[in-house]
Amino acid sequence: MNYYDEIEKLKKEKDVLILAHYYVNDEVQDIADKIGDSFQLAKEAQNATNKIICFCGVHFMGECAKILNSDKKVIVPDINAGCAMADMVDIEAIKNVKKSAPDTAIVSYVNTTAEVKSYSDVCVTSSNAIKIISQIPNKNIYFLPDRNLGSYIAKQFPEKNFSFNPGYCKYHNFVDEKEILELKKDTGYDVLVHPECREEVVELGDCIGSTKALLEYVKETKKNGYIVCTEEGIIHQMKKVCPDSIFISPKSMNKCSDMKMNSIEKVYNAILNEGPEIILDEKMSKRAFIPLKRMMELG
Repeated sequence: MNYYDEIEKLKKEKDVLILAHYYVNDEVQDIADKIGDSFQLAKEAQNATNKIICFCGVHFMGECAKILNSDKKVIVPDINAGCAMADMVDIEAIKNVKKSAPDTAIVSYVNTTAEVKSYSDVCVTSSNAIKIISQIPNKNIYFLPDRNLGSYIAKQFPEKNFSFNPGYCKYHNFVDEKEILELKKDTGYDVLVHPECREEVVELGDCIGSTKALLEYVKETKKNGYIVCTEEGIIHQMKKVCPDSIFISPKSMNKCSDMKMNSIEKVYNAILNEGPEIILDEKMSKRAFIPLKRMMELG
């Protein structure tokens, strides 16, 4: 079976929009209508006119699309594609912060569950967090779930008081500083770093930013080579904008096993069967819509 041809037929028959994150398998990126980072895809989902959205990423991304499009059917290739970092949030801790420090803004990275969003004041992504927090009047910020991204953002706002949830990405967090230093010494290539990495790795970056920002840097600079300290799926797009460059994915930067659960066969089956479908509690979804809407407005 030619999955590409069959998916194209089904998309037209069923009025489906396929969204894919930069970290999914190359073959899925190539069949997608829109590819992007979390913020780009949230905007695409919000503006979608199709009856069905097929979101190729991880579970919280499908939830975001559903929250922003309660009247649409949102399906995912694999319902079990989750995010360990999103599961590292203690709801009781958020409740305690709200109770003990009501003047604290609860700022949630978009990499959180719908339930966590429903307790948040505003959502952010790695591409818009600094812009959004600069517009928040609160001096006290509780940032979750990623302590690494939170610490990076906090450095941009010395006038604010940040506290953090102790979560982290189980891939970015373990990129090895020594390996990056050795690669940089051996090659002289620019180091591209996502701020979900630990501080000592972020400090080595020639470009620090979201996956979209790293891609734009490659597009603008077109250098001989790059050391890519984020999930290797983005390299597929980097090679398209800069085919003559060499891209090195560090050994300590492992592939995201959840993102890679999205396969072309699963995309086909999801569209054919119109499922698995993202189903959310209506009341919770309405509460979660508020911080997401605020993100879209401020970001």
